Amino acid sequence: MRLTQEGHLLQLTWMPRFFPVNCYLIEEEDGLTLIDAAMPFSVQGIMDTATKLNKPVNRIILTHAHGDHVGALDELKKRLPAALVYISERDSALLRGDRSLRADELQTPIKGSVPAKITTVPDILLREGDAIGSLTAISTPGHTPGSMSFLDQRTGALVVGDAFQTFRRTAVSGTVVPLFPFPAMATWNKTTALESAMKLLRLSPKLLAVGHGNLLKAPVEQMKFAIKQAEEMQKKGGN
Repeated sequence: MRLTQEGHLLQLTWMPRFFPVNCYLIEEEDGLTLIDAAMPFSVQGIMDTATKLNKPVNRIILTHAHGDHVGALDELKKRLPAALVYISERDSALLRGDRSLRADELQTPIKGSVPAKITTVPDILLREGDAIGSLTAISTPGHTPGSMSFLDQRTGALVVGDAFQTFRRTAVSGTVVPLFPFPAMATWNKTTALESAMKLLRLSPKLLAVGHGNLLKAPVEQMKFAIKQAEEMQKKGGN
């Protein structure tokens, strides 16, 4: 596991078979907030990092319910029974293994590894604008119908799950990066993902923290370029 720290944010990275997977610990005055639960083998790295920081993990927030973001959830909840689990109201259905679409949603298939055996029941269902410590929840559907991002109001750090990737190239969810196409392959709706990317750009983040790839400082110009590429590719190929 690799550990990278920028201010209050710590990025934990695993690299199984050239497939980087990140989760994040956010330092708060009362302890730690974990954003995403990575893979089943990530449990010990998360626990060891929290121990070294000598702070309790009080909250577990999920950006979305794909398997590489919730894989360690059940075991973490067993070890951290007091930690509250947060996910969007919409993706709480995916966490239960329910791939069905709602009547008001674009009827494109939900893709990616939706878990079938997660037993943890979320404590709090998130909506746009909710505050979790120093973080503000932002609805950013596209990769999944209920994907969310989180802005640290203290620092401008923005944790976006798979709304963007930075591995191999900075790209909007749904844009195929030839050497790492997997986030694109798991994206529910490219048009919606592009709209969410534009929404995130308008926040002018100081740091971009993604599910797959390195932290990106002063990311605005690279986000703009990624959005432009996504717009051009969608004009050529549609959704």
